[in-house]
Amino acid sequence: MSLLDNWVAIVFLIAAVALIALAGGYLLQMLIARRQADVFALNLESELAKVEQKQRELIAEATNQANALRKNVEKQASDQRGEIRQRNREAKRREQRLDRRSENLEKREQELLRRESDLAEQQKQLSERQADHAVRLEEVAQLTHAQARTQLMEKVTEESRELADQIVRGAEEQARQEADLRARWLVSNSLQRVASAVTQSSTTSAVKLPGDESKGQIIGREGRNIRAFEAITGVDLLIDDTPETVTLSSHDPIRREIARRTLSSLIEDGRVHPVSIEQHFNRARVAVRKSIREAGERACFEAKVPKLHQELVLLLGQLNYRQSYGQNVLSHSVEVAHLAGVLAGEMGADSKVARAGGLLHDVGKALSHEVDGKHAQIGAQRCRRYGVDESIAHSIEAHHFDVYPASAEAFVVAAADAISSSRPGARRETSELFIKRLEALEQIANSHDGVVNSFALQAGRELRIAVDPGDVDELGALRIAREIAAEVEAEMTNPGQVRVTVIRETRAVEVAN
Repeated sequence: MSLLDNWVAIVFLIAAVALIALAGGYLLQMLIARRQADVFALNLESELAKVEQKQRELIAEATNQANALRKNVEKQASDQRGEIRQRNREAKRREQRLDRRSENLEKREQELLRRESDLAEQQKQLSERQADHAVRLEEVAQLTHAQARTQLMEKVTEESRELADQIVRGAEEQARQEADLRARWLVSNSLQRVASAVTQSSTTSAVKLPGDESKGQIIGREGRNIRAFEAITGVDLLIDDTPETVTLSSHDPIRREIARRTLSSLIEDGRVHPVSIEQHFNRARVAVRKSIREAGERACFEAKVPKLHQELVLLLGQLNYRQSYGQNVLSHSVEVAHLAGVLAGEMGADSKVARAGGLLHDVGKALSHEVDGKHAQIGAQRCRRYGVDESIAHSIEAHHFDVYPASAEAFVVAAADAISSSRPGARRETSELFIKRLEALEQIANSHDGVVNSFALQAGRELRIAVDPGDVDELGALRIAREIAAEVEAEMTNPGQVRVTVIRETRAVEVAN
């Protein structure tokens, strides 16, 4: 064969092999596709079975819930029917009781009519007996009605003279009491016109933290931050188990306020280290000094005392951070200024001098921890140094009678200070003293014969006493009230008035079947 024939044979052979390969590949793909179709069919049947199972479960669950709901509704309906039957029975019982009460009322009404008729008959008989007794009395006494009336008039005239003497003595006593009441009215009226709130004192300040993790930041590594804070501010920083809270402790309220502001700004800034502590402390100190000046200026404005030296204004502002027995000293000073002004105006004294003396009377307390001596003398000396009038300085120096008051304004300032300090609620009282005061009131009441029980009410402003009506009559109840009031006034030192109420009660109890 020739070469061309060989190449043609080779080409045909290659073509035949290619056709066979294509046919084999096609058959293989068909087998793979049929296998995948069979797997898909099996999966589909499995999913359909699961869906049918889920459907059966849901139908069963819905059926159970419907049955439970039906039983619940039937039970509620049964309970409601039972409750309605119970209410109907109760209504019938009430109706029967009302019928019985109506019958009893009718019987009582008939009984009252019968008693009223009997009473009228008895009154008629009594009148006849009185007339008969009057005739017999004239025969026994051998006096006519006119002669008996004359003797009676003479006796009544004599008793009237004695009663008139008693009335005169009572009027004199009443005049003295009215003078005392006038003075009390003047004081109480002044109190009502200038009544103010009270601020409680404290030697600690609590600072809220955003979280307990801030405590570790405040303490710092090996306590570096807390030592720096206490050294810079001069305040003890107490960190305990109280959640999200730390406590600042110091007897100097101004230093404690500066430390509180410093710590608050440090927490807000988030950067706590010795350098930042000193920076925030300086800013807080400036802010507190500004608030002190503003408080002093506001007090001068409220008390109507202008043109004070700026150093005195600063000293007044410092009193805003100081307390005496729970009473804010600056608020107390403003209140004393108002009281002194009102009292001076009512008495005809110089109200300007009285107001200024009242406002500045405790200014020495801002310096008492720096200068030795009594705060009244310290305050008077400092006011004289800054050009305050001598009459004002004298009222400051004499408000605790360290020197004798030489002017009406000095007496007014001392009285206003005593009123502001002793008015109810002005100063804090410990629970022990409060209980002892109430017990002393009740002990005074219980010491009298015929007293069954006594109760001190309204923080000791009222004393209610229950007496035995068999042992104490109406006049005796009045006598006991006067005696107890006198004893309370003589033995107790309570500010304000104590109202004594004696209760004498008689009860008559009967049981109707």
